[in-house]
Amino acid sequence: MSTTEVDRQWTTRLRRRVTAKLPPEKLLPDTQPSYVASWIYVFGVTTLAALMVVIATGCLLAIRGPQWWHGSYIGHFVNSLHLWSVEIFFFAMVIHLWGKYFMAAWRGGRSLTWVTGGVTFLVSILTAFTGYVSQTNFDSQWISTQAKDGINATGGGAYFNVLNLGQMLMWHIVLLPIAAVVLTGLHVLLVRSKGVAPPFADTAEAL
Repeated sequence: MSTTEVDRQWTTRLRRRVTAKLPPEKLLPDTQPSYVASWIYVFGVTTLAALMVVIATGCLLAIRGPQWWHGSYIGHFVNSLHLWSVEIFFFAMVIHLWGKYFMAAWRGGRSLTWVTGGVTFLVSILTAFTGYVSQTNFDSQWISTQAKDGINATGGGAYFNVLNLGQMLMWHIVLLPIAAVVLTGLHVLLVRSKGVAPPFADTAEAL
């Protein structure tokens, strides 16, 4: 195959575009700007770390099932880890979101980074909600019955039935986690591509 033919292949063109946007030194940097040492930049990484614990404990709960997390001491412990990692995830994400809002983190062509973060936040709320109605206990029954009227009033109840445990469980353990992980991965790649949003005083140097 000639060089011209190789250059025309979609894999070759895609590889060159990816490496141009995300060279190895950007994808896996050795250093970060000095302003990243500020505490406000910690909460993005905390959110990612909490998400990893959420996924790991969620997989254990899915493998063993409701009888395990309701009737076993170890199951209770893993269920508690799952709950508290979700709490930390949202706590860190909200601070990260507000910190970047007041920092105007969409500056310097970072608008898509901001949008993917915001959409991830909304998807995460829906993921947490479907988790609460999938607990198979009195709490989940109360939450689902209280929520159904509001959702039905929007017309969404025909497609999103919170009283259908099977549907809510599948949304919680398959569809929404996939969406959240994909959006988070895209968000991180955009941060790597565009760089970490600088404070206002350092905007000129960063751009």
